[in-house]
Amino acid sequence: MVALSLLGVFFTAILGTPIFVIMSLMALILFFASGVELSAIAVEIYRIASQPSILTIPLFTFAGYLMAESHSPKRLLRFAEAAFGWLPGGIAIVALIVCAFFTAFTGASGVTIIALGGLIFPILLKDGYNEKFSLGLITSTGSLGLLFPPSLPIILYGLVAKVDIDKLFKAGILPGLLLIVVLSVYSIVNGPKQTKKHEFHLKELWASLRACFWEALLPVMVLVGIYGGFTTVTEAAAITALYIFIIEVFIYKDLKLTKDIPRIVVESSSMVGGILLILCCALGFTNYLVDEEVPMKILALMKTYLNDKYSFLLFLNIFLLVVGCLMDIFSAIIVVVPLILPIAQDFGVDPIHLAIIFLTNLEIGYLTPPVGINLFLSSFRFKKPITELYRAVIPFIVLLITCLLVITYVPKLTLFWFE
Repeated sequence: MVALSLLGVFFTAILGTPIFVIMSLMALILFFASGVELSAIAVEIYRIASQPSILTIPLFTFAGYLMAESHSPKRLLRFAEAAFGWLPGGIAIVALIVCAFFTAFTGASGVTIIALGGLIFPILLKDGYNEKFSLGLITSTGSLGLLFPPSLPIILYGLVAKVDIDKLFKAGILPGLLLIVVLSVYSIVNGPKQTKKHEFHLKELWASLRACFWEALLPVMVLVGIYGGFTTVTEAAAITALYIFIIEVFIYKDLKLTKDIPRIVVESSSMVGGILLILCCALGFTNYLVDEEVPMKILALMKTYLNDKYSFLLFLNIFLLVVGCLMDIFSAIIVVVPLILPIAQDFGVDPIHLAIIFLTNLEIGYLTPPVGINLFLSSFRFKKPITELYRAVIPFIVLLITCLLVITYVPKLTLFWFE
């Protein structure tokens, strides 16, 4: 009976049933078969829901959506172009920085590609970059900011793995900068040989800074607040949401209080609701796996083939790259983290280092063929065949995987702040 039920769930998954429904059905069937009270699931959900840090998810999401719906992308793009556009490959560097900034605050790769792709793509083409490079760059940068605070995946990882979110924010800074630097160097070396020269104008830099001053102040305010000990992560999220609301509605007046804000509240709430729904449903499934000691059984099996931490890390990266291109990042965090965390600890991998390895893998998974979500978003946004996007992102995937290996095997890059 149980086997037949699981087979039915498998076929519903093939038909495209949402993943949270699949995980809920799996949990119910498996717990029922084991004779476990379903109230155990509710207890675990309450544990997550009662954590103060969970409030950061809707607050930061709302702030990110406000920025994406306003003229903030244009103002920040103008400032970044004035500051870096005169450098060799400057326009590509501008795209990397601005996209990373937006992904960090929205937590959603799709928002970045949809909101900024249409602005950056014609600028890259006008500057002499070919279409293939431009498509690959925008698709890759759509998830580039996930290692920077206040990234939603970092917050969710901290909640699920019970790791200090403040420490995770710090740990992701240097690995995130490494990704940006490597892609910037590639953009300089492999960009067009004859590009339009952008002169540096102090007057334009000052004018663009004045235009986006309140938005440019935001990351400084968040980081100083958290790491200066003035606010907790939750308080910083509340301040950020209120701050962005005030400047976009009452200072810049990009958004109308009665027309735009209700719509944005609904859109951001839909995304948050989706995350929390996945969280609740996935917890039931992962609880079953933990109760049945599946991680310990996997560990015993792995130890017959893997002899040390380094071989485990190599296997882990391959596994997570596959997971990243098949599952969305929120589902992957909730389902996979409880399984790999005890195994990694047994191999001597620091929990904070593991978090950054995990998130970097899933960041790359966003653009890994055949089903990386960034590929489909770019295909939709720019009306290009998906196979064209596959070819465009290959050089960027190679570079990002190289960075991943550095992040994996040089733990000091992640743990620098804690030594």
